[in-house]
Amino acid sequence: MSRSGLKFLAGAIVAMMVWVWVARLDSLPRDLRNRIDAEHKELAAATTRFHAAQDEVLRDLQTQADLFHGIAGSQQWPDQLSQSLGNLDYASHDMDQLDQIRRADHRNQQQQAQTLLAQEQGLRTKALDAALAIQKEAAHWVDLKEHLPEAVAAMDRNEQTLSQFDASSLAAFVQHTETDWPDKKADLEGRLASLQKEVADGQAAFQKSADARKQAAAGDTAHVDYGTLFGAADELHNAAADVTAKSAEIRTLGGQLYDSWDKVLVDMEVRRHFTGKTWDQRIRTVRTHYADATQRDGQTTSDEQWVDVPEATYDSDKNDLGMAIAHKAAGKYDSEAERVAQPAGFAYVAPVSVGHNQYGYWDHSGGRDFWVFYGQYALLRDLLFNHDYRPLDRYEWEGYRDYWSRGRTYYGRDPSSGDAPRYGTQGTSTQTRYSGSTFAKSGGFKDSQYASKSGNYRDSRYASPNARNPNADHSPQHFGSGSSPRPMSRPSSPRPSYRPPSGARRFGRH
Repeated sequence: MSRSGLKFLAGAIVAMMVWVWVARLDSLPRDLRNRIDAEHKELAAATTRFHAAQDEVLRDLQTQADLFHGIAGSQQWPDQLSQSLGNLDYASHDMDQLDQIRRADHRNQQQQAQTLLAQEQGLRTKALDAALAIQKEAAHWVDLKEHLPEAVAAMDRNEQTLSQFDASSLAAFVQHTETDWPDKKADLEGRLASLQKEVADGQAAFQKSADARKQAAAGDTAHVDYGTLFGAADELHNAAADVTAKSAEIRTLGGQLYDSWDKVLVDMEVRRHFTGKTWDQRIRTVRTHYADATQRDGQTTSDEQWVDVPEATYDSDKNDLGMAIAHKAAGKYDSEAERVAQPAGFAYVAPVSVGHNQYGYWDHSGGRDFWVFYGQYALLRDLLFNHDYRPLDRYEWEGYRDYWSRGRTYYGRDPSSGDAPRYGTQGTSTQTRYSGSTFAKSGGFKDSQYASKSGNYRDSRYASPNARNPNADHSPQHFGSGSSPRPMSRPSSPRPSYRPPSGARRFGRH
């Protein structure tokens, strides 16, 4: 080929490449084209299922006329199916338009295609869901008729369950609980009243169905009032299930009011496996149970275990090591727990203006105010502060309350370490309290700009051995005559115990 011919061929190839590139830019996105193709198949499958369900329902209405004559709402099914078929037709019309756009394949129709696709999917789903729901309901009634003796026997069992319901015992439980926790009176009484009404309605339905049950038992199926019979059967079934579940729910909710608990993030680790990675947190659940609403002499227990969490949860909590990532106070349901991470233990401190509560009191010494836990709550204190409680200053607690009132996490500051955070993963206190954690041993603290603890008294060469021991009692000590602490507001509760806290517990991986 001549030189001029080669030049012409090269030019043609370049022109074709440019044309292909420009044409590709003008096409619909590949993902959108794939979605249209997939939806075409979904619509075809939905249409087939819809017509099968419609045919079955219409056949049942015709062949089981004696049954559905007394079933409320069944006479509306043909119209409802017809309306759903109309929605399916609209979906088919949208799909025809999508097919045209798909063939034209112009990018400037992308928004129109997305709108049509969403509309078509909504119509298809709505139409099929309605048809399948009607089909399921019709099949339910037919099944009851075909198993008439079993249905009547089940009604008898369910009525017996209702008659055995100990309403007085549950009412006494609710009365006792709402006396302790008046804020929950309306909710608990509402739940109890709703359950009592459901039981009464179920028993009334059972009595109303007496004739129908008698005819069914005698085999007189030609004269059975199926609507009354099966309506009562369903009401009894639901009431019997609810009387068990809702009674247990009321007692469970009432029991939750007598517990406070915290979920403290005590360790975390990203673990690598042959199949990928897992994001793990070690959660210490500290629970205190109270005999009554005075919340005195509570019994504290704890449980600690590793749990796999989603990566998003791990990332959202990664700054909260040593914090209570959830706290539930006594007098609240578990569902009302606070989920904004806060320094562990701060929630148990009384407002300075009040001076004391069942957990401890504010004391004054050396020109400052600090919080002291009572001896009976030494275990609670140790578990929440990881066996390293340092007297909480009033100004620090007031800072926490300010953040808490605004729904924000309080990390505090440590002036002795260049105003570094005191709490959370970057906190100076955390890096001491949790120095033995997997997170610390894997170098988790080394990347912190606050990893150096210069200026921290505990690391000073002048600190006593007891001050450097994370398991020692760091409650304020007083020596000599006249050195006993003077409380801001002297509580009537017993003086706190200053005995060293119990040694740190060790927990195995679960």
